[in-house]
Amino acid sequence: MVVKEWLFLSDTLVALLFGATVGPAGIGAVDPASWIDVPSFTLELTRLIIAIQVMAAGITLPKKYLTKELTSLLMLLGPVMAWMWLTSAVIIMLVFRLSFIESLLIASCVAPTDPVLANSIVRGKFAEAKVPQHVRNIISAESGANDGLGYPYLYLALYLLKYATAKEALTRWFVAVVLWEVLMSMVFGAAIGWAARKLLQFARKQGWIDHDSFLSFAISLTLLTLGLVSLVGSDDILACFVAGNTLTWDDWFREETKEAHFQDVLDTLFNFTFFIYLGTIIPWNEFTGGMDTLTTGRLVVSAVLILLFRRLPMVLAVTKLTPAIETFRESLFAGWFGPIGVGAVFYAMVAYNELQDTMLADLRAKEFLLPIVYSLVTASVIVHGITIPLYHIVSAVPNATFAVSEYLSRTPSQPSPRLFGFSPRSLTEIGGLRLPANASGLSLPRHATAITVRQHARHLADDIVPSSCPPDPVHTPLQASGLQHKVLPSYGSVDTGNDGI
Repeated sequence: MVVKEWLFLSDTLVALLFGATVGPAGIGAVDPASWIDVPSFTLELTRLIIAIQVMAAGITLPKKYLTKELTSLLMLLGPVMAWMWLTSAVIIMLVFRLSFIESLLIASCVAPTDPVLANSIVRGKFAEAKVPQHVRNIISAESGANDGLGYPYLYLALYLLKYATAKEALTRWFVAVVLWEVLMSMVFGAAIGWAARKLLQFARKQGWIDHDSFLSFAISLTLLTLGLVSLVGSDDILACFVAGNTLTWDDWFREETKEAHFQDVLDTLFNFTFFIYLGTIIPWNEFTGGMDTLTTGRLVVSAVLILLFRRLPMVLAVTKLTPAIETFRESLFAGWFGPIGVGAVFYAMVAYNELQDTMLADLRAKEFLLPIVYSLVTASVIVHGITIPLYHIVSAVPNATFAVSEYLSRTPSQPSPRLFGFSPRSLTEIGGLRLPANASGLSLPRHATAITVRQHARHLADDIVPSSCPPDPVHTPLQASGLQHKVLPSYGSVDTGNDGI
């Protein structure tokens, strides 16, 4: 909480660094590989976490949001996501010298934006103060939907690698993935969400459900949706997002649970758990490179290029075609914050399992897949985790510069035996106030500084008034000097003679 709210650092960044510290690459206190099958466990853990997060993303959206912002969602899930996939593939192909289809396979893992990291961006003190609600909504909706839409990109590349002809690959891909896994999962999700909403409303009306069970209903619905849709072999992640949004389609469930923090607590628990775990399983030693084209330098170059060009240029290009993004600054924010996280690890594990097929045994992508994806996830967590603190530092520079220049313009650089060292014959400036020339003979103690004088400048202005001014009933004029006289609390009495300090 201290790190997130005071320093504006992402809690996922802190958790990842902690995991790397206690893992095999650090002090070696925890080594998951010694007691679990890491690929299988990671696949199911990421599936569960993503399902909960996309369900939460669907529930938090306003009433009938998917139809109201359909144009914006189609733009982000269509051209923008395709651009992210193809751009990442080209960069991976050029940097690591892989074939284009193998690069498409790896790029499909990092094409979706991550709902876990996106959730940390659209919530918290910074988001509530700086990010408009409609921008937060579209980021949540996109991250929830496109995590389920990663399957078509992944399996298109797999089928092109697996089958002899492009016609056979495209036919199987369209029937098995597009029609069954994507379209049917949306139908299943909508049906489950609608039935759950009607049953929950009926149970609440009859008094058959208590408050605690009501608040935990979203988690139960997530597990139910995962199980049912997985049994029929469809896209369970996309179904969870659609079910969540259908559950709160009329805003009833969202309004009823708005003030509850149960979901936030559960999200935080899962997020911390996963990124600590991720820090312990990332093969940091493989980042140093064991092959000519898999080196630390190439991983860093690919991470920089992908973070810069994977998403931002296309989001900026389609700003005017995306009603949910109204200004250039909003487009810049939405384009930059397209993080790579849990979703990328999930799809990497799916691809890793598929690459165990004997028909794909000779692919070089098997050796490059996990190191590239892990390095991109690490880079995204670090870069997006420190972006907001850097924003605060940069935004504070103009104010600090103005304050320093203002101070220097009002404070002399050299000491003087007289007040600010002005000639008795000229007008004297004190703290930005102009006083008569004969005010320059004021006696001050030797320890008085320019800052101390500025603090009492306005008191001094009240005590020294030109004799030409009409007499003030509060003050008594001095006949000799033409100045009014009063004892100051810090400086002592005003001396109208010519003696210096």
